[in-house]
Amino acid sequence: MEYDPQDIEERWRERWAETGRYEADPSDADDEPTFITVPYPYPSGGMHMGHVRTYTVPDVYARYRRQRGDNVLFPIAWHVTGTPIIGAVERLKKGEEEQLSVLRDTYDVPEDTLQDLETPMGYARYFIEEHYKRGMKSLGLSIDWRREFTTNDERYSKFVTWQYETLRDRDRLEKGLHPVKYCTNEQQPVTTHDLLEGEEAEYQEYTLIRFGLDDAVVPMATLRPETVRGVTNAYVEPDATYVRATVDGETWLVSEAATEKLRLQAHEVDVTERFPGSELVGQSVTNPVTGDAVPVLPATFVDPDNATGVVMSVPAHSPDDYLALEEAKADAERMERHGVDPDAVAAIDPVPILDVEGYGDVPARDAVESADVTSSNDPELEAVTKELYNREFHAGRLHDDYGEFAGEVIEDVREEYREAGVEAGHFDTMYEFSEEVICRCGGDVEVAEQDTWFLSYNDADWKEATKRVVENMECIPENTRGEYDHTIDWLNEWPCIRNYGLGTRLPWDDDFVIEPLSDSTVYMAYYTIAPRLREIPVDDLDRDFFDALFYGPEAVDDPDPRALDLREEWLHWYPVDYRFSANDLISNHLTFYLFHHAELFDEPQWPGGIVIMGMGLLEGRKMSSSKGHVVLPDEAIQAYGADTVRFFLLNSAEPWQDYDWRADQVESVRDQLERFWNRATELLPEEPTSTFDDERPALEHVDRWLLSKLQRTVREVTEAMERSETRTASQAAFYDFEESLRWYRRRADRDRPGARWTLRHALETRLRLLAPFVPFMANELHERLTGRPAEDAPWPEVDPDLENRAVELQEERIERLTEDVHDIVDVTGTDPEVVRVYAAADWKWKVFDAVVEAGPDVGAVMSEAMSDPDLRERGDAVNDLAGELVELVRDLDDATVDAMDDLDERATYETAVPFLEREFGAEVRVYDEDADPPDPGDKAGDAVPFRPAIHLE
Repeated sequence: MEYDPQDIEERWRERWAETGRYEADPSDADDEPTFITVPYPYPSGGMHMGHVRTYTVPDVYARYRRQRGDNVLFPIAWHVTGTPIIGAVERLKKGEEEQLSVLRDTYDVPEDTLQDLETPMGYARYFIEEHYKRGMKSLGLSIDWRREFTTNDERYSKFVTWQYETLRDRDRLEKGLHPVKYCTNEQQPVTTHDLLEGEEAEYQEYTLIRFGLDDAVVPMATLRPETVRGVTNAYVEPDATYVRATVDGETWLVSEAATEKLRLQAHEVDVTERFPGSELVGQSVTNPVTGDAVPVLPATFVDPDNATGVVMSVPAHSPDDYLALEEAKADAERMERHGVDPDAVAAIDPVPILDVEGYGDVPARDAVESADVTSSNDPELEAVTKELYNREFHAGRLHDDYGEFAGEVIEDVREEYREAGVEAGHFDTMYEFSEEVICRCGGDVEVAEQDTWFLSYNDADWKEATKRVVENMECIPENTRGEYDHTIDWLNEWPCIRNYGLGTRLPWDDDFVIEPLSDSTVYMAYYTIAPRLREIPVDDLDRDFFDALFYGPEAVDDPDPRALDLREEWLHWYPVDYRFSANDLISNHLTFYLFHHAELFDEPQWPGGIVIMGMGLLEGRKMSSSKGHVVLPDEAIQAYGADTVRFFLLNSAEPWQDYDWRADQVESVRDQLERFWNRATELLPEEPTSTFDDERPALEHVDRWLLSKLQRTVREVTEAMERSETRTASQAAFYDFEESLRWYRRRADRDRPGARWTLRHALETRLRLLAPFVPFMANELHERLTGRPAEDAPWPEVDPDLENRAVELQEERIERLTEDVHDIVDVTGTDPEVVRVYAAADWKWKVFDAVVEAGPDVGAVMSEAMSDPDLRERGDAVNDLAGELVELVRDLDDATVDAMDDLDERATYETAVPFLEREFGAEVRVYDEDADPPDPGDKAGDAVPFRPAIHLE
């Protein structure tokens, strides 16, 4: 019976669709409800292998819980809020070659279909239906498709409207100036999900030191305002464009690029003159704190697009500045070319402003010299600079010139010093990114201060409630728990609106749209009511309707009976038992999810657990749609089959670990599944039977061993599944047990009725264990074997009657003996006629008895052993053996040690003599160490418990 995954899988897909197999409704039975969710996809492009494991891991858990008897809800929806889809449509309509290449070459969009993608929802619908949905169905994801929706649906918008009206009424929304990431092309705020580059960038608040030049301010940005007294010079880019501008009524000299940043940050800016930076070179500006004249030098390393485009230099405390100054001193020709007196540059000395242990008067000089860094282009310079900055921040004490701040550690006074400088008129502030940030539309992203609505995640009581959510929920892996707490601690106000895009309009001001991360915090609740909500007119879904639904009949004066009816379904499913999501979403979406549940719902409806997932690689490199470095699910399923795709992804790493899709390894998994299929079909009866389990024939030792190993496998797989460890579970059910089967096939006469029964029982159990991972194959084989699909059979339970540690231990000794003899044959090149096996003498077993009695402590074992006169006479030999046996049992559980103590080692080997003689093609004789006839090879004395001596003749 040939393995044809495409044929098998298509039949099961059709069957699941026709029967509505995974449609979940509240049950009158005692079935425990389990609610599993995963972040809904954003269909701005197609589904590729980087997404597949994201949706397959929760499917495995959903299938497992169904087999455990739970009533499982596993839904999906589509996130279209925001501007990425709009941006993709605009690029398509403009005919941008890169966008067309992605659509045609990466996602195989037919040429005659491109025009259907020229509206935002047309674009979204294409990728929903032709990529995500088709791919998910091909993979066999057990989704309740009745519950799908898009975040642009009018009923969903009513739900989001209720959420934000409620948050505003509870004072969780505020309005005011707030720094935001702002796309200068779209002219609206954006979030991490909207970015093409700089996703990890955060804006920093710089201090602007207000240096003076005649009647103008020359502001210079720094993150270390306390170093103002150490400024010796400034730098500009001589070839860049600078401007004289009126900023809030003052004259400022800044780079042209800085004017737009200042406008965005709520300054009134009017440019009156443009000039090259070379006009500033050679002039001196006045330090606002010291009154010193500071010369302006030319430098190509100055980025006019960063902050104000004018940079101050503190060579005593900045390794970068120290080397830049030394290089300027050494390049007299360049200084002269720009009209700067080289002697004046040579006369500039670093000005120390603090003391820090471990460094001299000029810490920056000491830092670069000790690291042997001599060039500003040296890649080691960054680490040297970071180390010095860190040491000065935590231990640097300011000099006496700092007045009330003298002698203080910078860490303790930086903010206070900055505020004092602002109050004195010496400093201003400005926001800037730590790296370049680009919007998906291609526009530059800058920091802007806008009058906006934001979520007040900085509220202390809201933070406290959210931390209780974290405390009460399961975090998988456990080491992620601290990441949620850390995010809660640093999270402040979050701007929740955008100027335009798809999504829900702000209820009290429809000029704005609620942004993507803010409308996707409690949508899990919407799944529970989505199908039945479609029966209710949109206009009826007002604030009272949702208040009655989520807060009960006492929440409103006249509750809608339909809302109360839906409330029962919501309460049946809620809370979300497990949310499977990506690690990088802890810093935004997942923590927002916790904040909003803490505020909007009572504690019984708070999230039960979150499972974190790692990133996917393709042949060792990060997957990228824009670069065409992806594998599409349809292609992989056509080549290997859905079960192979699933099994590779689930077995290659635990969910929270990164995985690497490699074609040769996927092909190997395909071959392994085919071998499994072929072995399984050899055991299938002519007609399926559900009674073979009740017709157990006589079993031999090796049968009982395999059945006991099977119980161990059931336990290991179950425990791993409870921890969401899909790799551990699938490894145990498939590969590890396959090793046991290989040994069993060597040991057993498989034509015996007992062996046939044992193999069928093991197959039936394994198919149920593997059903969550390879549902097509497992269901097909299980149905041919028993008459019903594996997913309809209960999850296997450990059978105590079949679990026998003593039998396992006996077989382990036989297997070890077999390996040892083969090793000796291989090393010596011997072809033995007789194999002699010597079990340890009785006195050596007495030492083992002492180990069992005293535990894994050599001193205690020797005290126990020396109470026996026979052992006392053997002295050092007992001591040596005790140490060896203590190491043997040190990490073993009590049940295993007890089984070892009960083992009759010689009898165990004697029962296996027929097998051993077949295995070696030789006569096998088993003796006690001190038995007659004498040992011809003088080997018997080497025997110790659990390691017999061996002689080959």
